[in-house]
Amino acid sequence: MRENRLRRIWSEGRTATGLLVVIPSAYSAEVLAHQGWDFLFVDMQHGAIDERAATDMLTAISTTDTTPLVRVRGLDPGMVGKMLDVGAYGIICPMIDTAEEARRFVAACRYPPHGNRSWGPFRARLYGDYLEHANETVLTIAMIETREALENLEEIVAVPGLDAVYVGPSDLSFALGLTPKFDQEEEPFLEVVERIAEAAGRHGVVAGIHNGTAAYTRRMIELGFRLCSISTDVGMMTAGCQDVLELMAVTD
Repeated sequence: MRENRLRRIWSEGRTATGLLVVIPSAYSAEVLAHQGWDFLFVDMQHGAIDERAATDMLTAISTTDTTPLVRVRGLDPGMVGKMLDVGAYGIICPMIDTAEEARRFVAACRYPPHGNRSWGPFRARLYGDYLEHANETVLTIAMIETREALENLEEIVAVPGLDAVYVGPSDLSFALGLTPKFDQEEEPFLEVVERIAEAAGRHGVVAGIHNGTAAYTRRMIELGFRLCSISTDVGMMTAGCQDVLELMAVTD
């Protein structure tokens, strides 16, 4: 089975950086995967991406070394298994609030005897030797983004088989009584994300976070985050257009 490059990056003590993609386009995903990102994060929770589009996008991403991750809509074992079957190399599950939910999530991503994932990886088996290596290759990434999750943080990161936790900055801002946004500067947000990174590190779990800019991402890396997405495909496209339009306005 093709290796999961994120596991190698982390074993070498490095940070994996990627892009959140919300545009339902295989062509767009393929172009972005060729830019050199460590991973692309296909967003089925908030983006306009359905199951068919996600399958086409995972197929396109797999033409490169970029690792394909999928954020599902929620803790639905059927959806988790479906996205793994069509080729996701890791699942990001939103709104994991308790250790029990984390255990159910991990079980949905692992074949017996380590979990209860149903067999049927019709596309994923094209990666080769899937049954022998899937359990050790696929990543389980639980999102920490509510007050309840913060209260149960130590128990969540101690769940066996959980590979990473991921901060959803907007919903975590909501939970802390702040305006939802990326690159949050208000306290107690920064104090809380530092606590998440520290707790994850103590339990051998990778800490991840979504960011709006490269500069903020560098700060999160300094805090110990090793799975960092930066902006979105829409954000990158919009910013690029605005840069050109501003330059053209100056030269008119």
